[in-house]
Amino acid sequence: MTKPQLVIFDCDGVLVDSEYLAAQINAELLTEAGHPIEAEELSARYAGFIFADALKAIEKEADIPLSASILDRSAALFLERLKTDLAATEGIRKAVESLTLPYCLCSNSENDTIKAMLTTVGLYDLFKGRIFSAPEVGSKRGKPAPDVFLYAAEHNHVDPARVIVVEDSVTGITAAKAAGMRVIGYTGGRHSYSGHADALTDTGAETVIARHADLTATIAAMSEWQD
Repeated sequence: MTKPQLVIFDCDGVLVDSEYLAAQINAELLTEAGHPIEAEELSARYAGFIFADALKAIEKEADIPLSASILDRSAALFLERLKTDLAATEGIRKAVESLTLPYCLCSNSENDTIKAMLTTVGLYDLFKGRIFSAPEVGSKRGKPAPDVFLYAAEHNHVDPARVIVVEDSVTGITAAKAAGMRVIGYTGGRHSYSGHADALTDTGAETVIARHADLTATIAAMSEWQD
């Protein structure tokens, strides 16, 4: 039985309800560019991907060229709309403050974007000095590569097997499992879709929660579960 020693949170879709906002913006841009897609489908298929990688996948699948300028427009629109439309996921501050274990954040987003989002929703004080941005640490490889999770575990002097990750995407869970970590799936964001929980457990989440109010009890239960 392996007792957890560290909790790692994903950011987008777990701490802040940004996946919903990003999917709306990117679906509008893709539709305008000639690839009609709904925000819900974009979330279901590409949650956890950086938008550049999602664009490459869409280009290949749809066999249509997509202008690189979409990336700049997406980033600009997101930074503008996060000022008025971004919210923290319900109950996250209380859940983090209730933890008795060390914790940190691992994200595919860049550090400046993470800081802006957390500051906007009033969570930055909880994560200052605990942020690991995949494009800016270690190998700089993003999820689904496990690198950012392994970097955070090493930085915190914790065996990966003693880490619990809270993730909302197949991409993130794939990375966490490749790192040898245990995972709680989270489906409480506005981007959650039909079959979301099943997709997370199929990828390797040991359990799934839809409310951060259940996080502390779930971690306590996992501390007693056999691996």
